[in-house]
Order: sequence, then structure tokens, then C-alpha cells
Amino acid sequence: MVAVANMPEADRALLREPLHAIAGRIQSRDVSPVGLAELSLAEIERTHTERNAFRIVLRERALTAARKAEQEIAGGEYRGPLHGVPLAVKDLMDVAGETTPAGSKVLAQRVATEDSEVVRLLDAAGATIVGKTSMPEFAYSPGSNNQHYGPVPNPWNAAFDSGGSSSGSGAALAAGLVFGATGSDTGGSIRMPSAACGTVGLKPTFGRVSARGAVVLSWSLDHIGPMTRTVRDAALMLDVMAGFDSGDPRTRRVAAGPYALSVDDGVTGLRVAVLADDGLGELGTPAVLNGVEQAARVLEAAGASVAEVVIPESSDLSALYGVILTIEAAAYYERFLKERPDELGEFARDRLLTAYAYEPTTWVKCQQARSVLRQRIMERLEGFDLIVTPGMPHEAPPLGIVQQNTRFTGPFNALGWPAIVVPTLLGDHGLPVSVQIAARPWLETLVLRAAQVIERDGPWQGQMPS
Repeated sequence: MVAVANMPEADRALLREPLHAIAGRIQSRDVSPVGLAELSLAEIERTHTERNAFRIVLRERALTAARKAEQEIAGGEYRGPLHGVPLAVKDLMDVAGETTPAGSKVLAQRVATEDSEVVRLLDAAGATIVGKTSMPEFAYSPGSNNQHYGPVPNPWNAAFDSGGSSSGSGAALAAGLVFGATGSDTGGSIRMPSAACGTVGLKPTFGRVSARGAVVLSWSLDHIGPMTRTVRDAALMLDVMAGFDSGDPRTRRVAAGPYALSVDDGVTGLRVAVLADDGLGELGTPAVLNGVEQAARVLEAAGASVAEVVIPESSDLSALYGVILTIEAAAYYERFLKERPDELGEFARDRLLTAYAYEPTTWVKCQQARSVLRQRIMERLEGFDLIVTPGMPHEAPPLGIVQQNTRFTGPFNALGWPAIVVPTLLGDHGLPVSVQIAARPWLETLVLRAAQVIERDGPWQGQMPS
């Protein structure tokens, strides 16, 4: 990419507005979708070398969509809050006519013949998709490490990582390149980069959002969801993305949304559990623990009842989910392990190969144990509406260092429950920490309401890296 001059501060400030605010300005025709797309594309281009947030920029597609949006809005055909708004999609989601390498070399020449279902829905809402974001190979890493396309530095401190596997989506949001992005989440891949980058990431209930047209990592654990800078924006994106898809048998015919209309309903009367012990000792760094404590205080002050809970089964479920993921991923990518192993990155190849250390009956035993642990955790949480945990046990690790970040996120993939992370404060090295809020299946409205209270009344107050 060719570097361009530094962006004027007023234009940069425009890109850093939350999605819901810029949507109002587009609807009132105070802001041009075409001009906004050009600003987003210019900032992506200017910062590409240092950010590496995008694997590919879809300039012509974006400008075509923006021109169409501008014409429709001028003609009184406003489609809703995503109309004319620059968004990004993770590079494991198909966009017709474009490659979908999913961070790999072996899929690099695969050209999509049609849009993934989520991309189709975003297009139907009038969004301007400006590019596809960077990710580790096959989304199989808690970090941004990628032997083929390079890592993604953290916008808060470039010496640290942006987290994985929706690395580019988290970094693009924190850096003010786009107003929203999609992510996938198999063990925390929406929530970990959101926690590392100080943004909001929502993993919906398993089956809430279609994964058709997204490259698979683990059939029974993969989730698709929104990543944004505010809770309200996540609700707006989920309103568009959620729904039954006859092309994805994992989706369910259940009532969906509207989520954005209920985000301000508060937490009065809700019963909130705060994780005090998951069976693995200290839950996190001092900043992480401080963030959880502050979130609990905010929720209690807003009318929720708050009590600590001990769930030692959480650590068992975290370990179990990792085994299921490894076996299912190896089953899906076995042909590449057999036929093109030298083209796989060392990190992804080694992780896939560990599946062959398990006995043939392991997967069935894991599914049986999964059911038992689900029941025990439900019993632990009887009488509660929500549970609050750290988002990650620590701040973002140094760039190039892959740490196991899924301690608190992975269990909710195994359960299939909705979970959101929202930033709370800055910890070591000026890096964000976040809390996670989860609820039982199909109760996204509850996690959004609690996250909104923490965002509104907590100390974070919409901070972004300078």
C-alpha cells in the first residue's frame, strides 16, 4: 500500500465516534457515506504497515456500496443503523469474488462464489464493508501470530499483541479504522481480542447467528458475533446478524431481538454471580481483579443483587473444551495434514497433530463429560441471572508470545451460552482489562443490559488509544 499524509484531526475524530452516533449523522445526512468510506479507507491505507489489521482492503466494493447507500438515503430509503457505515469482516467469512484464506497458505487460492450469510445480512442492511481483517491460521490461536501474513500489534502499545483469533477486527476497532466488525469465537476469539484491545465483543448463544460461509475450526464450538466499540453498537449489529438460516443446521428457530431497544433496561432486580474461584487459584493480575470488583460495585449500585460463587467445574470444562476443539479441528483439516503439511504454519500444524495423541473414544467421552459439567454448573448458578468473570486473566501478552487466554472464555463455548466482554480500566503497560458477563442460552438481552450499565457507570468511559 502507498502511504498517505496524516489525516486531519477532525476527520480522525469522526472515525472514532461510536457506530450508533455516526448512524444518526448519516441518517440526518450530516455525514456522507461516500466521504466516510473514503476516510476509513485512507486511514486503513495510512496505517497498514504498523497495524496489519487487514489482510485485504475491498476498496471498489466499499465505494460502490457507499455510493448506493448515499443515493438511497437521499431518496428517503434509509435501511437502518448500519446503512452507509464502514464495517470489516474477519477473513474466514466468504465475500463473493474474493479469496478466503482464513490466515492460511493452503486456502489462499480459494475464491468464494457467494457471500457468507452474515456478509449477506450486512449487505442487506446497507453496510459498507471495507475489508477483511487479519487472523491467525484457521483461527487456531489465542494470539495474532501468523507465519504467513504476520502478527497484529496492539493499538494501545505496539510491543504487545492484539489477541486472537479475531485479531485484526479488534485492532481495527480500537485504532478507529472502522465502526464495527465481525468475529468468530471457538474458545474466546471474539472476546479475547476485544479484551486485549479495549473494545466490546459479543459471543451470542450457539446457533443464534449463522456460520454458513465461514471457514470451520470446530463444528460444535464455532460462534459468529459482533465486535464494536460500545455495547449499544454490538446490539445494533446483532439485530442484523441474528436469525435462523436454513443453510446452517446449527441455527435455531427462536425469537431474536430486537436487542438495541432493550439495552437501556438496566439491571434492577437481576441476580448477579461473581466468580470467586474456578479451581485454578488466583483469577488474574491486580488490574484484572480490580476491574471485576469495580464492575460488581457498579452493577450493585444500579440495583442488581451481587454475590460471589465458586465454580471449580469451570476449569474442568475449560480443559474439556480444548480437547473437543483439537479433535474437531484435526478432523476438518486432516486432508492438509496428510497432503500438504509443509504448507501449514508450524504453530497450526503442531496444534492439529496433537489430536492424534488421543484415544479413538476420547471425543465421545468428552461429550458425555460435557453434559455432566453443564448440569453441575447450572446447579451452581441456580438462583442467578448472570455471571461476571474476568475477560482474560491478564493484560495482552508481548507481541510474539502466545499465552493461553481461554481460561474464562472457553467454558462458555462448551456451554453454548451468550457472553460479552466490556472494558473496565487500564492495567500494566497502559493495556486494557475487561470483564465478561454471561447468561443462559438465548438471553443476550441480559448480558447486553449488564454490559451497558458497566460501560455507562464504570470508569472506562469510552477510552481509545491516542
